[in-house]
Amino acid sequence: MASLFDRFKNLLNKNAQKTSEQYNRAIYNFLGESIIWNSENDDTYIQQGYQKNATIYSLINIITKAATTIPFQIYEIENKNDYKRYKALTSGTFDANILHKSEILRKRALSEIEDTELHMLLDRPNPAQSYNSFITELIAFGKLTGNRYIYGIGPESGDNIGKYKELYVMPSQLMEIISGGIMQPVVKYKIQYNGNHDIPAEQICHIKDFNPYYDGTGTHLYGQSPLRAGLRSMTTNNEAVQTGVKYLQNQTARGVLMSEEGDINEVQAQQLKDKFRQSHQGSNNAGDIIITPKKLSWVNFGLNASDVSLIEQYNASIKDLCNIYNVPVQLLNNTDSTTYNNMKEAKKALYQNVVIPELCKIRDELNRWLTPKYGEKLCIDFDFTVIPELQEETDKVVNQMSKAWWLTPNEKRMAMNYGEDEENDIMNEYFIPANLMPTNDFDEVVDEPLDIEVDKLLKEKIPAFHDAYTTQEEAEQRAIEMGWDGQGIGFHTHTYDGQTIYMPFKTHQEYDVALQNKKHQFNIKETYDNYPQGATNNAKRMIEWRKKYGRDTVRGGTNVGWTRAAQLAKRESLSVTTLARVKSFLARHKDNSKIDDQYKGEPWKDKGYVAYNLWGGEVMRTWVNRFFERIENDKQ
Repeated sequence: MASLFDRFKNLLNKNAQKTSEQYNRAIYNFLGESIIWNSENDDTYIQQGYQKNATIYSLINIITKAATTIPFQIYEIENKNDYKRYKALTSGTFDANILHKSEILRKRALSEIEDTELHMLLDRPNPAQSYNSFITELIAFGKLTGNRYIYGIGPESGDNIGKYKELYVMPSQLMEIISGGIMQPVVKYKIQYNGNHDIPAEQICHIKDFNPYYDGTGTHLYGQSPLRAGLRSMTTNNEAVQTGVKYLQNQTARGVLMSEEGDINEVQAQQLKDKFRQSHQGSNNAGDIIITPKKLSWVNFGLNASDVSLIEQYNASIKDLCNIYNVPVQLLNNTDSTTYNNMKEAKKALYQNVVIPELCKIRDELNRWLTPKYGEKLCIDFDFTVIPELQEETDKVVNQMSKAWWLTPNEKRMAMNYGEDEENDIMNEYFIPANLMPTNDFDEVVDEPLDIEVDKLLKEKIPAFHDAYTTQEEAEQRAIEMGWDGQGIGFHTHTYDGQTIYMPFKTHQEYDVALQNKKHQFNIKETYDNYPQGATNNAKRMIEWRKKYGRDTVRGGTNVGWTRAAQLAKRESLSVTTLARVKSFLARHKDNSKIDDQYKGEPWKDKGYVAYNLWGGEVMRTWVNRFFERIENDKQ
């Protein structure tokens, strides 16, 4: 009778496996400990493809040679969110712009480390191979069969248990998947080479291409070879070459010898056939004559090489195979389109469409299977900045970066692979394009657009906003409206931003006198420093967080926001225009007044909350609203 503990354990197992069991029952209908047969004929792809087909051989070599020029690096993950963004960015189409953006993200997310166990393992995967030969085999098997198998061997006991000391690329055409049944689709792998050898599933990293063929027997667990889709193109290519060789050997002779003196018996026919072969078959005998006592005639049948469009079919099959592997046909020395610009773009397309996606697939699988054994925060990545074809647009990117004032000089240096300048702190500052001054030394406040209500209020209360006109008549009419004791006349002009503007009265002095006589006027130059101390405290707290946790962690707020926080922290006097912008900003972002639940323990990571409090926070919003209410009441 099962114990209470056994029943409880079985209940837990039953509940834990419920989802996977339902999924596996729907997908698989085979029993355990059975071999899952691969529907692909990998031997054909290798023998008839790589070994006998010059086009496929060339395509595989082009891809592998390009991939081996890109070095790997080992990194420690510093920022998981930026790392996710980096992986997403590098998983798509690559160009020079994406390359430099990804470099900036990589610098934030990862820190490069040296001389680790992973370095040693990948530099020398096993005693018989270097990294280059290892990655060449891995990619070549993948491109031929759709499957890549890495076998890891390590100690079974001791301090290094679980870590691999040697890695081997297994011949994918010899590998078989052994199923454990519905609950464990892959329990182990079997290789048939000098006998049968079983390998536990956890010691194999199986990197496969997508295979949509679900037949209920598990064949989709194998990857689909690109050559399965291109099998007809490969066969056409092989047959075209074989037919061309026969045509060349026999000078395209296709016909039959016939006797004009009546029938010949079977023995005579065989003798004539043998003699004809000896005299004419092969390129050395082509065009030779045959001597016979009988009168013979020759009847052609079949077509010659030009009639069957042999060359056209051969070239078409080459283009199909190139399309299957995403390799530009120009790289196969195609003389029809091998201009300099075409070759340059073709090499770039090779990396963008083939090499980088292949290496990213390998990178992600190794980070799933291999790197966790050597450290939770470690990851493998490839340095795509060494690709010369992607550096051809560097001039364009440099020009774009020179205009990107929101990047620090050090960020630009790192994106261009010049390294960080650690000696000069100013290289970590943001520079404003107007006069190339560090923003910390820039006294002016960068303008932000006002909302409609605040802008309308200022125009009503501050004459400088609306007493400038584009016509003489408007200025004169305004002078009559503002005139004291009915004495308002004339206009005067100013030049602003290259344009002439018209203002009331003949002189600006008369205009100032008229303003002083108007009740409840408000001086635009008047400033206020009586805002609450709570606003100052909020701004100071944000500044202290940034000093304590660093710019990479406290990332909320813009340059304008940090400038505003510095003003509040120093209790500088703020103009009405500045207060209007404070009111506008806090009104738009009032939803950020509270800390998001996911950042309750680390509020400095909440970008919205940080940005909101840089402008004084909720206490400042209450005060500035009352401030403008008083102005409105004074108007009435």
